[in-house]
Amino acid sequence: MNDVAVTPVDPSAFGRFAQNLSLETVAAWLLGVIWISPLAYAAWSAFHPQAYAAHFSLFAPLTLDNFARAWSAAPFARYFLNTTILVTSILMGQFVLSTFAAYAFARFTFPGRDVIFSLILIQLLISPDLMLVANYNTMHALGLVDTIAAMALPYIASAFGIFLLRQTFKQVPIELEEAARIEGCGTLGVLWRVYIPLARQTYLAYGLVSVSFHWNNFLWPLIITNSVETRPVTVGLSVFATPDQGVDWSVITAGALMTSAPLLLAFLLFQRQFVQSFMRAGIR
Repeated sequence: MNDVAVTPVDPSAFGRFAQNLSLETVAAWLLGVIWISPLAYAAWSAFHPQAYAAHFSLFAPLTLDNFARAWSAAPFARYFLNTTILVTSILMGQFVLSTFAAYAFARFTFPGRDVIFSLILIQLLISPDLMLVANYNTMHALGLVDTIAAMALPYIASAFGIFLLRQTFKQVPIELEEAARIEGCGTLGVLWRVYIPLARQTYLAYGLVSVSFHWNNFLWPLIITNSVETRPVTVGLSVFATPDQGVDWSVITAGALMTSAPLLLAFLLFQRQFVQSFMRAGIR
């Protein structure tokens, strides 16, 4: 029997690996602490009286009065309603348009398909802020200034949504579509019964990204709206935090926590699906 040579383990190499791993861990924790510090301060200031906003004491009294004062100081109920209508209408429009476009690019062959898809991807390189003037002129020509529809229409078509769903649809085995067609399903039936159910996690992840972006979007709603009846929470919070309201950081941070709480809760509930869907949507 031939002897098998065993390569000895270099202790120094193992030490360097452990050292690099520990440095990466420390760096990750450091970045995490830096990222969460503003949120931690906002939570501290919102749940404590103004006198303790910058005075960190374990014996500081807790209070919910800041949230009550913030809620009564501005029409946050109307802001939340406007924002909910806005993000829901945008998300539904994006789901419909992105689904049909992604299915066409993934499964149909037509002249100029790759060129058109490349032009759609170019949209990812263009910042929405560059289109503010053009979008405003378009909404003004349509008579939609100071409406929720004006805030939503420029974002209904999403290049990112089309790309993400196309990658997901391309991973669906073509045999499933053929089996569905044998059972008598048409194009819409195949899309509804095969592709959409298998892309559920991608829809969930994209929905979180879309809702998060448009819930926090500030510049375009600030430009296109000028009344409480259409103002979303981001613009409402900026008006609420102006010097005219007085600089009370405890009340301001309470208002900020109220506006961001729905997004934080949604991410905590769906973070696993959110990460998994993006890991599966590779470029093919």
